[in-house]
Amino acid sequence: MTVEFISAINVNPGNELNGFASTAIDHPYFVKYARALDEGGFDYTLVPYGSGGHDPFTIASAITQHTTHLKPIVALRPNTIYPTVAAKALATLDQLSGGRAVVHFIAGGNDHEQAREGDRFTKDERYARQHEYIEILRRVWTETEAFDHKGEFYSFEDFVSYIRPVNGTIPISVGGSSDEAYRTGGQLGDIFGLWGEPLADTQHQIDRIASEARKAGRTDTPRTWVTFRPIIAPTEELAWEKAHRILEVLKDGSKASTLWNAKKFLNTNTTTGPANVGSQRLLEIASRGDLHDRALWTPTASATGAAGASTALVGTPETVAAAILDYVDLGADLISIRGYDNYNDAIDYGRFLIPLVRQELAHREATGQRGEVVAQPPLEDVLRERAAS
Repeated sequence: MTVEFISAINVNPGNELNGFASTAIDHPYFVKYARALDEGGFDYTLVPYGSGGHDPFTIASAITQHTTHLKPIVALRPNTIYPTVAAKALATLDQLSGGRAVVHFIAGGNDHEQAREGDRFTKDERYARQHEYIEILRRVWTETEAFDHKGEFYSFEDFVSYIRPVNGTIPISVGGSSDEAYRTGGQLGDIFGLWGEPLADTQHQIDRIASEARKAGRTDTPRTWVTFRPIIAPTEELAWEKAHRILEVLKDGSKASTLWNAKKFLNTNTTTGPANVGSQRLLEIASRGDLHDRALWTPTASATGAAGASTALVGTPETVAAAILDYVDLGADLISIRGYDNYNDAIDYGRFLIPLVRQELAHREATGQRGEVVAQPPLEDVLRERAAS
């Protein structure tokens, strides 16, 4: 089984831990970060979207010019760009990168954040719009003759695009944890993105998506993408010490910059809680207990109001690799891992975590049997060298 790895791009050294509040692109850092992902075994990197953030199409284009195989996943909110324009922009990016473009749809789970850019549709309307949007993209990429479209949200006449994706189409990812998300993703998605939940809960979501795909008459199902924030160290004791240090910073807003405070950035209501189902699910899971299954740790979700992918996998690289493989065994095809100390964590994942997962999968492919996750060169030595420098 082939499993691919996803990260998230950073344009400067700022993160949740260091309080660095600049919004400026640090070009040398950005290039270094992108190349580290490319060389570290990552297959994709998410280019996120926020109402006050950088343009993801521009960032994605820059990524492709400094890497050889890393595929940018452009996060796209349908309210921000007309579908015919988005289809051409994505196809242009795809041609420029030799067929590496991917798009991830965000219907919008926070009314306040959506209204910042003039989107006042209800949740049901946003998902209906997203459904229509995806259908238009696919027509634009495949139709060779001009066509008309008259739908609930979009209407145009006599349109044809001459900009074709390299491989005929571009992979479409859909995320969410609501019935509407399962329905849209199951019917139309090539990939479905989930946040890291316990194994049983993840299995339930995978089954729901598959059920919606079958209802739509599909003979296949979307590939599953699961996201975690791994915290790794040379020993279990050091990993848990590190995890609790990170948690204290996340809980204490004075230690992290306002820019990186997820609850403030997404305007999470601390009284009523988050509006989106995915965050509600993470907080409910966190209320059951701190540790789930082999290594899933949820206090990081509670500390941030679950405003985004926020559950951690904690332990040695061997423990975390084994935990990732538990999700692979459920059917996860893509694993998203991004840390809190973004650049250094990405380097460590590429050296110590990704190889372990791939090594075990190669062993299974060759022998038909599961093996033991075997340690790589000591992480402790690398961390000691890094501290000394």
